[in-house]
Amino acid sequence: MKRITIIGTGYVGLVSGAGLSDFGHQVRCVDIDKEKIDLLNDGIIPIYEPGLKTLITRNNNSKRLIFSVEIEESIKWAQVILIAVGTPQSKNGNADISAVIAVAKQIGKNINNYKVICTKSTVPIGTGKMIQKKIDQNNLDKIKYDYCSNPEFLREGAAVRDFLHPDRIVLGATSDKAFEYLKDIYRPLYINETPFVYTTVETAEMIKYAANSFLAVKISYINEIANLCDETGADVHVVANALGTDGRISPKFFHPGPGFGGSCFPKDTKALVEFAKNHNIDLAIVTAAIKTNIYQRKRMVNKLIALLDNDLKGKIIAVLGLAFKQETDDVRESPAIQIITSILEKGGSIKAYDPIANDSMKTIFPELDYKSNWHEAVEGCDAAIIMTEWNEFRSLDLEKLKELMSQPVILDTRNILNVSELKRLEFKFDNVGHKVA
Repeated sequence: MKRITIIGTGYVGLVSGAGLSDFGHQVRCVDIDKEKIDLLNDGIIPIYEPGLKTLITRNNNSKRLIFSVEIEESIKWAQVILIAVGTPQSKNGNADISAVIAVAKQIGKNINNYKVICTKSTVPIGTGKMIQKKIDQNNLDKIKYDYCSNPEFLREGAAVRDFLHPDRIVLGATSDKAFEYLKDIYRPLYINETPFVYTTVETAEMIKYAANSFLAVKISYINEIANLCDETGADVHVVANALGTDGRISPKFFHPGPGFGGSCFPKDTKALVEFAKNHNIDLAIVTAAIKTNIYQRKRMVNKLIALLDNDLKGKIIAVLGLAFKQETDDVRESPAIQIITSILEKGGSIKAYDPIANDSMKTIFPELDYKSNWHEAVEGCDAAIIMTEWNEFRSLDLEKLKELMSQPVILDTRNILNVSELKRLEFKFDNVGHKVA
């Protein structure tokens, strides 16, 4: 059992804290945001993630997991410190690591005995050296410590499962002792023969960016193939399934749609491209994936315009799904943002509904007409557009949908509706790469 302090109670910090406490460790999740800590201590989880509330409640009740604003004291208390603060995209496309460096300074000022200091935040390659330098500058008593890069690979909507049952654990450390400490905190995974990758700090940092960028490339690739299927009559579902049966390719992330979003892929791909430019390397493939993603959202807007006879002015559009993917309330870089912006710019009005993310989208578009269910959202609308693949949209009562709308027009950007049923009910519709005869 280790004493672990996690600095940062965002997405990564909360899931990691809950998971590590469930492994039997004593965990303190700390943050400078007192309001957030007060909510957590009141049992209110500030993000939506399936299974997270149950995990936090169980370990909080058993006193293995606590939330605090006492950062300095928690640094001194810990044997292992995980840095899990945000690294948002800066104006020039690079990752903003100012919060990470600020935490490193704070750790340096308060280190009081040997500790393993570990970064879980996604940071550019070489940040580990900067963190160690900042700690050393403030570690006036020269207390010994070791540093480790331990990137996270959590999918929003499946993060609890991903933490408790990961594909691999990546550890880039500065000593064998640090490896042993980290292996100990992940002991339940180690004894279950989860693959552990032991490597250098820089390699661990690169693995994170390389993995996210590759997945983004796969999404953009299948979207380009889907667009070609639109024009040729080929079926992208059959194409994707056939590609996925090839052991060299894998079927994962081959789901055509309106493009990738969220807190990771958009910023991580851009950050990697900018980082490479600083080293005189042109990441042409990743750059192309970013461009394709931007184009894909514009293409969805054009599809909607075409369905409404090239005119959105005065039209009422139901936007079904606001989160960037199902099982999350995260709207960061959601494709729905581009759709909503374009509809409003072209004179249309919107009724919006998401099972979870209405409140999140209100921070961006407070003036929209938000509804509490899809029936209210589509009633009297000239068209509906499905932007998120929530299960309740997969099983829409299409007859009821047609009855409620002023005209039966729908754009399914996630390819989740029954095409045969849409045709039977005489909907005017479109999707992505699944040719409408």
